[in-house]
Amino acid sequence: MTDAPTSTFVYVTFIRTTPEKVWTALTSPEFVKQYWFGMHQESDWKSGSSWRMVFEDGRVADAGEVLESDPPRRLVLKWRNEFKPELAAEGFSRCVYEIESVDGATKLTITHSIDRADSKLIHAVSGGWPRILSNLKSLLETGEVVFAKKVD
Repeated sequence: MTDAPTSTFVYVTFIRTTPEKVWTALTSPEFVKQYWFGMHQESDWKSGSSWRMVFEDGRVADAGEVLESDPPRRLVLKWRNEFKPELAAEGFSRCVYEIESVDGATKLTITHSIDRADSKLIHAVSGGWPRILSNLKSLLETGEVVFAKKVD
């Protein structure tokens, strides 16, 4: 990141599970499909590897690179939207997942940022992340998601 103006969205949640289970939930394609509205991620989750989020019909939603991978503590992705031209035009953003054990629970912090003031991408993800992460938390704690399908 540079000294340019940035847009940032941060979301913190506490999940009654282990950091290892959160890591698996974030990186396992079959698990991701359960809480991310049928989409899944493809990567080997090693630093320098490619990463992509894929719709159920096979179209690529988002893509980029794994910048850091430290299971089960930290994952950093270079992230670009691939299906909305106005978001893709903004270029790459950075998404940091921080996972830590806190008082018998796991604290998950998502920080999604881009070197652009008033980013349309960050505005879009600020609506998506709360639903996705609520689904993740609920699925890990109860076995059920809160939102069965995406609402635009």
